[in-house]
Amino acid sequence: MNKKFTPGKILLYLVLIIAAVMTIYPFLWMISASFKPLREIVSGNMSLIGENMSLDNYKYIFGRSSLFPKWFLNSFMVATIGTVINLFINTMAGYALARLSFPGRNKVFYGLLAMMMIPGQVLLIPNYLIMLNLGMLDKFSSLIIPAAANIGNIFMMRQFFMNFPKDVEEAASIDGLSRYGTFFRIAMPLAKPVISTQAIFIFMGFWNEFTKPMLYIKTEALYTLTLGLQTFSSRDAGTMWNQVMAAACISILPIVIIYLIFNKYFLVGVRMDGEK
Repeated sequence: MNKKFTPGKILLYLVLIIAAVMTIYPFLWMISASFKPLREIVSGNMSLIGENMSLDNYKYIFGRSSLFPKWFLNSFMVATIGTVINLFINTMAGYALARLSFPGRNKVFYGLLAMMMIPGQVLLIPNYLIMLNLGMLDKFSSLIIPAAANIGNIFMMRQFFMNFPKDVEEAASIDGLSRYGTFFRIAMPLAKPVISTQAIFIFMGFWNEFTKPMLYIKTEALYTLTLGLQTFSSRDAGTMWNQVMAAACISILPIVIIYLIFNKYFLVGVRMDGEK
């Protein structure tokens, strides 16, 4: 019999354990620091258990810092609406490029691929000028509408629908479903795993976005959470890391919840063999 643990496996597990600790420890320290006073954090103590741990930081951001709940809701609203719009546009565009025959379809597809090569930073100033001329600055629409579609996700959905069995669509057509009915009642339900995957990444993109809110949003009450976290500072004492850590812990909760909801679809394969 082969030995269960070989030197190679032991070395591999050791490396993986070290990598896991290096990855998890900063996260655990952030959670621990959210319960510590500022003086204990800046002292350089890296212990996870503090001497004066309390809920004061959380009481501050939900009490005296009354705008924090507003920033949280702003981010949640922008991320939710932006994700829903993206899912429909990306999925429909991918389906159209894969399944519908229309003049210039391949040219549109190649044009989208070419646009993927353009760095997003190059478009910041043109987008700002467009938002300014349309009167959309300092509004949530400036964060949602320009990001209403994602070329990478359109490409992913196209590749998925390219392998979609035609027998399923033909059977739906025989049953009397229109093209829209086939898409919404057949294609989208079967594409649930890949749609769920893009939903996670789209929501994270909106939730973690910082540059665009910084450029487009000026009213403090309209700040998103990433932009609002900057305000946890003072000129005399510097950044209030205890409050920042508490706010950061709360800010990751929606991402964790979204991941837990859609996690089962990440590695799920879809069996599409023409059965109705």
